[in-house]
Amino acid sequence: MNECPRQQINLTQCSCTYEPCERKGLCCECLRYHRDRSELPACYFTPEVERTYDRSIARFLKSSR
Repeated sequence: MNECPRQQINLTQCSCTYEPCERKGLCCECLRYHRDRSELPACYFTPEVERTYDRSIARFLKSSR
């Protein structure tokens, strides 16, 4: 991963609760990682749904109804 000059700023808004995540604050890396898995990152979900770690698009659509 590359250095990101905005990582510390991004961390203040990152809603990911997965502690060993190495992509926290690296939004472009996070998006790429989840897109490759047909998922969305934590910031797309409410805190309650995010804590389930179900980042699927189906879960996002279900929770946005």
